[in-house]
Order: sequence, then structure tokens, then C-alpha cells
Amino acid sequence: MSYQPIRFYQTGTFTVGNRLLPDEQRSVQANMRRTNSLNSGHRACQGCGEALGARYTIDAAMEATQRQLVAANATGCLEVFSTPYPETSWQIPWIHSLFGNAAAVGTGIAAALRVKGRHDVRVIAQGGDGGTTDIGFGCLSGMFERNDDVLYICYDNEGYMNTGVQRSSATPPAARTNTTMPLGQSAGNRFGQGKYLPAIAMAHDIPYVATATVAELHDLEAKVRRAMEFRGARYIHVFVPCPLGWGHDSAATIRIARLAKETGLFPVFEAEGGRVTHVSRIKRKLPVEEYLRPQQRYAHLFRDPPRRDVIERIQQLADRNILRYRLTDGVERRA
Repeated sequence: MSYQPIRFYQTGTFTVGNRLLPDEQRSVQANMRRTNSLNSGHRACQGCGEALGARYTIDAAMEATQRQLVAANATGCLEVFSTPYPETSWQIPWIHSLFGNAAAVGTGIAAALRVKGRHDVRVIAQGGDGGTTDIGFGCLSGMFERNDDVLYICYDNEGYMNTGVQRSSATPPAARTNTTMPLGQSAGNRFGQGKYLPAIAMAHDIPYVATATVAELHDLEAKVRRAMEFRGARYIHVFVPCPLGWGHDSAATIRIARLAKETGLFPVFEAEGGRVTHVSRIKRKLPVEEYLRPQQRYAHLFRDPPRRDVIERIQQLADRNILRYRLTDGVERRA
């Protein structure tokens, strides 16, 4: 297990959180010496899960590497809202790559540092699901196959949000996008398409693979620290809700991310050398309907009459994840 879960208790006021903890138990974000690697001035949408994910992840990586870090960033929302020319919100050595070659650029940076003997400087490549699971998939698989010394971070908002909310191979079944409209008998994005990249990364037998959400900050930071303990190719897949593309309230980003885990739709786990070593158990299993209803991209499932058949198929996918990754007590893990 990467970290010790912490329970928070109210102490007579409404103030509760990291500052009640000893320094060693606080999150990186609660530390006044955090790097603020993705700083103010960016143009992300209100409630953007990707902005939170990038801020949390890179600050944790900077702490884990004693601020010796270089990042390559694929084209996409994260690049566009953080670096409107000629400005930038990044306070680290940062390079903008093409949409599909962030992994290759990261590999090149790592190779150059190795030649220069700078083994203290670590490399991160990062992008959204479009630049990771689709356009950049070949470069990323090559990075995994060569076991290049790069940590790749995918911020998964399940679609091409920067270009107008189109389907990606990470878009879930039945979700509405501008290229998967629920017209006629269609219930949105088709079932049986797409790919689950964490499992593909594990199939490459790379040193470290993990999934995380922006709803569990300590878990995400612990996984970044753990990833930096390895040399070679590493992959972290971060679930980042998108209020604009998903049609949920901007204040609900963390709640939506938590519901994705608690329903079983997004398994949270760690793997080393292709083998799952730890899973974050579901605290209270919830029906998928609680996750689907707050999002306008699933509103067509709840019209009169509701598409109970489709909701049941989504529930079956969640139940399969729960069995496969042993997300609740009293179940056997299945392949």
C-alpha cells in the first residue's frame, strides 16, 4: 500500500483538513513550500479536473525529485489553457510537443540527459486521453517497449474537449459527444469500442502502472512519489472530470470523480511489473445511476421512458471491474 489512509475529524469548528496533521502527513498542496508548478493565470474552465490533476501531479513530482524535473506536454486542453502565446503558467522546464509525440519527446529528453550524465534530472511526459490513447498511442507503446526512463501521465477527461467535445477511444459507452449523438435508437457512444490503456500499459510489463483520481489527493501524490522510485517506463492514468464536456456543475468535479470510483466504473489500483499489487477498495458501493444522473452527457438515458437497458449494461461493466480488480470485500479477483 502506497500511503496510510487518514481520517479527518472536526475539532469544534468547521476547519478540518491538512493543517490539523503533523507536517509529515500533510499533502504537498498543504505545504507552503510547494512549487506551484502550474501557477495562476491559466485559462482553464471553472472546475477543470485536468487543471487540478496537473497541479497536484507535477507539484508532487517536483517534491519527489528535489525540483529536478523536465516535462514534455502534448497538444490539448492542458497545453492550450496553460500557455496562451506569449504567456505561460508553468514554473518548470517545460516543452510543448505535437499532439501525438509527447512520449517520444520525453524519451529524447531522457536520452540527452543520460548522455550529459544528468541522472539527477527526471522526465515526465503528459497529455490528455486524445493525445495518449489515440494519436500518441504508437509513440507511447514504443516508450513502454524500450523501457525508456520517463513517467507518462494521462489526464483522462474521456474526450477531445479542446476541439469541441468529440469522441476519443477513452469515451465511455452511451456518453453523448458531438460525434456520438443519441439519435434514433442510438444511446450515444457505442458499447465495445475504445481501449483501457492502464491494462495495455501493464501488458508491456513496465516497472510501474497506476490509476488515480483528483478526488483522492493523498493517494495521487503517493503514487507519483512511488513512480519516481523506479527507473524505466512508468504510467499513471488520472481521472479528471470535465464540467464543460460532461455537462455537470463546476462545483461537482471532486464529487463526480469520487462517484466514478465508488461505483466501480473507474478502478483505482497500482501494478508493478505487470502485476496488480494494491487496489483502493470501494468504501460504499453505489449504483452507476448516481454517477450518470448529474452529467448532461447521459441525460438521454433518463428521458421518458428511461433507457433502463443501457443503464443496466453500464452497471454490468462496473460490476465486472469490481470482480476483476477485487474492489470490494468478499469477492475473488477474476481476469
